[in-house]
Amino acid sequence: MVFLWIIGMLIIVAIFLTFLIIHLFRVPRTLHHLTPEKFGIPFKEIKFPTKNRCHLYGWWIPSQNESSHPAPTLILVHGWGCNADYMLPYIKKLYPYGYNLLAFDLRSHGNSDTIKYPGMLQFSEDIRAAIEYILKQYTVKPDEIGVIGLSVGGSAAIHAAACDNRIENIITIGAFANPVNVIRQKFHRKHIPFFPFMWIIMRYLQFKMGAKFKQIAPVNIIKNTKANIFLIHGSNDKVVPIDQGERLKNAANPKTTKLWIVPGKGHSNCNNHPEFWSKVNSFIHSTMLLYH
Repeated sequence: MVFLWIIGMLIIVAIFLTFLIIHLFRVPRTLHHLTPEKFGIPFKEIKFPTKNRCHLYGWWIPSQNESSHPAPTLILVHGWGCNADYMLPYIKKLYPYGYNLLAFDLRSHGNSDTIKYPGMLQFSEDIRAAIEYILKQYTVKPDEIGVIGLSVGGSAAIHAAACDNRIENIITIGAFANPVNVIRQKFHRKHIPFFPFMWIIMRYLQFKMGAKFKQIAPVNIIKNTKANIFLIHGSNDKVVPIDQGERLKNAANPKTTKLWIVPGKGHSNCNNHPEFWSKVNSFIHSTMLLYH
């Protein structure tokens, strides 16, 4: 009788944990409403493969520079629950400078294919898949590729650069240093205790990923990237606290990494600061050969 009671309780806990995982890590899919056409910018809709037979939807925006030399390329990566639409303000500002631009939907977002448990590790694979695609399909400089990533897209960019030296520079906006901290905060806001629920879920997610969080955490691998990095973080960010940006800066190569704390801004509005674009452009200009 006791044995059956224990089995019953384990089944109930398993069902509860499954519900928690699905509820907490479900991606709210947002459909596209706008394209670069809104700003009169020519673009091409593309589909390219990533791991696990998934295909990603994106926009290829070739440089308007008429030079015979290939232009540098910037890959634009949105955050959790968003899509390429959210990169339109970046496209509008960056296109006049003569870059090739690629904005795309991460797995389980927008018009891209869906997987069961998407996360930073998969998004890093998507960024590297984007690099492979543009190198095969277009005439671009393989050593002149940058990534601009928002939130988890920025964290994924750091991971991708640690795995791929072809990424010349990275700009992150509201990136986290360690996914465990963000997940722990999410549980805390929902008043879910760390033990035993989060403890079990974290180990389950690590099992599904095939890697431990400490192995893939940007704070632990940022030192491995050779890319120039510009970390941007809002001083009032409630989603990814400011200490996450500071931890990334402290763990990175001080010669190639800088941090800007944007006063008065939160997680999603740093680009509205009056100095944002001048600082972003200054960083890109100093690391892309187009401006040398």
